[in-house]
Amino acid sequence: MRGRPLRALFGLEWGELAASRSFWLFLLAIGPLVGQAFLHAASLYAEASGEAGGPAALAQGLSPLDGIFVPAFGAYDLAVTLLYPFVAIRLVAEEKGNGAGKLLLQSPASIARRLGVKLGALVVCYLLAWLPGLLALLLWKGAGGHVYAPELATLLLGHSLRFLLATAVALAAAAVCDGAASAAIVTLAFTLGTWALDFLAAGRGGWLERAARYTPTAGLRVFEHGELSLATAAVFLAASAGAIVFAGVWLTSYRPVAARAARGAAVVVLTGGAMAAAATLNPSWDFSEDRRNSFSRADEAALRHFREPVTVTVNLAPEDPRLFDLERGVLTKLRRVNPSLTVRSVARTRSGLFEQGGEYGEVWYQVGSRRAMVRSTIEAVVLERLYALAGLPAPTRGEERAYPGYPLAARLPSAANLFFGAWPLAVGLAYVGTRSHWRKKWKDIASQPA
Repeated sequence: MRGRPLRALFGLEWGELAASRSFWLFLLAIGPLVGQAFLHAASLYAEASGEAGGPAALAQGLSPLDGIFVPAFGAYDLAVTLLYPFVAIRLVAEEKGNGAGKLLLQSPASIARRLGVKLGALVVCYLLAWLPGLLALLLWKGAGGHVYAPELATLLLGHSLRFLLATAVALAAAAVCDGAASAAIVTLAFTLGTWALDFLAAGRGGWLERAARYTPTAGLRVFEHGELSLATAAVFLAASAGAIVFAGVWLTSYRPVAARAARGAAVVVLTGGAMAAAATLNPSWDFSEDRRNSFSRADEAALRHFREPVTVTVNLAPEDPRLFDLERGVLTKLRRVNPSLTVRSVARTRSGLFEQGGEYGEVWYQVGSRRAMVRSTIEAVVLERLYALAGLPAPTRGEERAYPGYPLAARLPSAANLFFGAWPLAVGLAYVGTRSHWRKKWKDIASQPA
């Protein structure tokens, strides 16, 4: 008997979702968005692979993860940021607007169960939206493209966590605000705030930079590099759970506003604490096929034997390309094997064009009390200096399989018909069929005797 009320609730939420024009517009837009991203990426990949007899790039630099999967699924990040919140907001805003939410408070279904059912309906919506992405994968595989399952699964996990966070924030905003328009503005303000945090924290170091690592954009970027960071995943989950609980607090409209505000503030504080604790988790796994996030296995084993803390003081401006090279080539890899690593930024400008003195460009490495300066951002040079500071010999590096690269000169021109023709047509037919079904169902209900 317990399953019947749950199915009834899901039917109610799914019917509300299917009756929403925002849901169908979201599905309609996602096909062309993914198609454009995928076809453009495939075209550039084909050119780099030497299509039509042209010069090919080095094979080792041709990775399907960077060249195809990240751009194609990047369309989902855009859609989840700008389009999807309207779908999630409607499930709560419509109930508050027509009074159905207050009636449901008198039903046996708890707030937690109702929110769980709403989340389930939105997960089904997102799975439907994944169909164009899966179609792109099938087209790539059918054309002979290479797929490395671990790094692809890591990328999809990142997008799933990004979707969960966007859903939770949208539900929380809809629970607090009086209308869908206000909730949409709050959700957009949250997104703009995270972008501003990314910009302000770039190259500044300290707690601001540490916090910026867990914004939706920065967190997703970790998964796009094929790295599964337990801290990033845990922070996303903690923030999502906190936002959903916050929504549940504000949906209990029978409580006074002051009581809900106090409970909501407590939820925010507890969520912040949980996120801070989650950010201290150290384990991470490199699932990229080319091991881009890792040193060689011999170097990783040696670096784990460092007994003293490592501090890096960087005098490079945030917009200096050398800082990007240092971050991706050395510091990111070093954090994975040495969680106690401390990085300080002492640059005084954003561009580095007007830095005074000859200290600009210096990077100081300190192991314990021993310090040395290196201007190079090359991995081998930095590692040699770190081993010298630690008083350890450089490890003997064995033979490791080089990343072969996977060139493929295929443009897939016929795929445009699927993304720009077949998908919108299928969504349109599904919309018409669903509307007809619900009209008939409501007509049958209305014709029944009271």
